Amino acid sequence: MFRYPKQAEVNRVLPKNKIYAYAKASSSLQRKFVEQVEKIVWRYKLAPETINLPAAKQVSEIQVFDLHLKQRTLHQDVIRAIDRTIRHPIAFQFILGGERRFAMAHKRHSDATPEKWVVEAYFESDWQTADTLELEPLPAVLHLHSLYESLLGTHLPHPPRTGESLREHVERMEALQRAELEAQRLEAKLAKEKQFNRKVELNRELRGLKSEVEALALP
Repeated sequence: MFRYPKQAEVNRVLPKNKIYAYAKASSSLQRKFVEQVEKIVWRYKLAPETINLPAAKQVSEIQVFDLHLKQRTLHQDVIRAIDRTIRHPIAFQFILGGERRFAMAHKRHSDATPEKWVVEAYFESDWQTADTLELEPLPAVLHLHSLYESLLGTHLPHPPRTGESLREHVERMEALQRAELEAQRLEAKLAKEKQFNRKVELNRELRGLKSEVEALALP
């Protein structure tokens, strides 16, 4: 996680009902907010006037939101609703007691409609306690788009390949996440399967998925 400059502080609580309104949240989503989130704090605004970095065409500001949680599990629909409401990339800091966790989506302008934002996969750090939490200074970069790439790139599970763009890197990590989840699903299915022929078939599929995971993780 990062040490953000004092001059970028906002420290403003965002009412949940405003998020509901902008996100057109269903009753189910509103219930998730109520059950899982204590409060949402707009903690920092990283912009030319606050951190003296120029805006870029793709990124003119980055927001940092603290989500004070009521429980350890947070449904991704909650942070996705917030991301869709705010027209800038958001670095989330989940806070539960003395623990913290970082989360951020790959967020980009739509290829078809540039004024619209597309929120793709989320990448999260592990939970850390105050004893183990190490705050890093913000990366030394030339503009806000580079800062965004650095903040997100730091939390991707595997490093980029030579010449790989952030978008290509993220797409590979998304494919890796899908393959890992499918492998977990197959392992659970295999553990319950009784028929020998079906076990053989599932094992073959699982080996193929594990090979795919290994290939996607290679630098």
